[in-house]
Amino acid sequence: MTLYARFAAHLDAALDALTVSGVLPAGLERRAVTVEPPRDTSHGDLATNAAMVLAKPAGTNPRALAEALSAELAKVPGVSGVSVAGPGFINLTLDDATWRGELEAIHADGADYGRSRVGEGITVNVEYVSANPTGPMHMGHCRGAVVGDALASLLEAVGHKVIREYYVNDAGGQVDVLARSAHLRYREALGEDIGEIPEGLYPGDYLVPVGRALAAEFGDRYVGKPESEWLVPFRQRAVAAMMALIKADLALLGIHHNRFASEAELQAEKKPEAAEAWLREHDLVYDGMLEAPKGETPEDWEPVELPLFRSTRFGDDQDRPIRKSNGSWTYFGADVAYHWQKAQEADQLIDIWGADHAGTVKRIVAAVQALTGGKTRFDVKLVQMVRLLRAGEPVKMSKRAGNFVTLADVVREVGKDVVRFTMLTRKADAQMDFDFAKVVEASKDNPVFYVQYAHARVHSLHRRAAEAGLVLPPADLSRLDTTELGLVKLAAQFPRVVEAAAAAREPHRIAFYLYDLAAEFHALWNMGNDDPSRRFLLPDDTALSAARLSLADAIGQIIRNGLAIMGVEAVEEMGG
Repeated sequence: MTLYARFAAHLDAALDALTVSGVLPAGLERRAVTVEPPRDTSHGDLATNAAMVLAKPAGTNPRALAEALSAELAKVPGVSGVSVAGPGFINLTLDDATWRGELEAIHADGADYGRSRVGEGITVNVEYVSANPTGPMHMGHCRGAVVGDALASLLEAVGHKVIREYYVNDAGGQVDVLARSAHLRYREALGEDIGEIPEGLYPGDYLVPVGRALAAEFGDRYVGKPESEWLVPFRQRAVAAMMALIKADLALLGIHHNRFASEAELQAEKKPEAAEAWLREHDLVYDGMLEAPKGETPEDWEPVELPLFRSTRFGDDQDRPIRKSNGSWTYFGADVAYHWQKAQEADQLIDIWGADHAGTVKRIVAAVQALTGGKTRFDVKLVQMVRLLRAGEPVKMSKRAGNFVTLADVVREVGKDVVRFTMLTRKADAQMDFDFAKVVEASKDNPVFYVQYAHARVHSLHRRAAEAGLVLPPADLSRLDTTELGLVKLAAQFPRVVEAAAAAREPHRIAFYLYDLAAEFHALWNMGNDDPSRRFLLPDDTALSAARLSLADAIGQIIRNGLAIMGVEAVEEMGG
């Protein structure tokens, strides 16, 4: 149990005591009661809003309730001070022994410190990347890939069973274009001069080996033949080749999905028809006319009766068609069936989408709500694009890839860990610049370097101690002073940060926290530059050295644990 959870339990016991004594009525709802660090650390170590939340439903004064609750909390072991602030906030100060105990807990739990079981028994499907299988991964896909993968790890850290899923859009018109582009390269492989790639086909050189493979398999069987003869086999093979390419690119980032769900298979198994039938049975789909688009006159608009999903019942601004006038499925109609399929085996769903899909969020949220009776939590996380820069200048596109920068090229230049960490240094829905020069810069302004450098410094202490011939006794944590225990207080927030980040579906919070922890560690380290007595290793005081090394090791452990959630390896040595 984390320190914050432990004191939340103490608070619950104190509230129970007040209920028994008649100060509080029985049955009060406590879900809004919190135990958290105060915004101003000078106020204490923990703060609770219990009196503010419970006073009104209890029919009492917040300040009076706070005073009564304070008297109970003062009895809790480890509490050295209780104060009431403002209209009724309660601040607790914990004794030094409590913080030394938390430092011991960090060492005892090791790689498990920060992990919890709050999500146990709940399966979450996280769908991310899901790029069209028409070419290699580019940097437009990278951020969503990292956010989704880190979020999946974060959810696993709090006990959820997680399904990492990729939805292969292999049933739309774009894969027919891929097949035609592959057929062109197939003819090229057989010796034909194809000239410039026609407008509307994929121009990238990545299709050249696909064309060669098709030529080796089929010879000239499909040269000069009508599209109806070769479109399906070429589409199947081209999609398979592109998915192999995509999986290889994702592997460079350390990303591996549990499942690849095929849109073509979904439709072949008649899943959209089943979803439509279920929705009609529950009066959630009807046959109706769409309103004319804005700006269209009656003469320009020919109304067609279509099956419409009643998305306005769930907050959307209009009902949405699930089929086109030719009877084929709309993107929305296929998506409805796909999400229905996912909801049948997962308790919660998360989609990671590019920000350009913002306009479709409301309708798919409405569909999931309808299909699950509102019982399935469903979050759509929108991820903004990344602007690539080199020393402040926009990066030129790649001709080989077909006018975009490949993810593989970026990873090979700066490394997987730099890419992953950088993608998590902003909220997913905030704009991001990725400057090749800045992400490898050895400065405090580069979070990747700053956090990794903190870990490398921790590791260096063991090397320095060995080089100095220091034989350290078991750590006596009572030697740590108030300044050093202040770092323990920040370290103790890690489990709480992990749980809060998982609940909010925001893995960037881990990166933010690690940066703050690294900053506090560096500040403590740098005190030794001005005052030698503040250094972590003191040859003349091995007992204090052992205590400080224990503190540093705990910080290193938390950095490793946080980086592991982010999918980043902690480095042990670096320059600077």
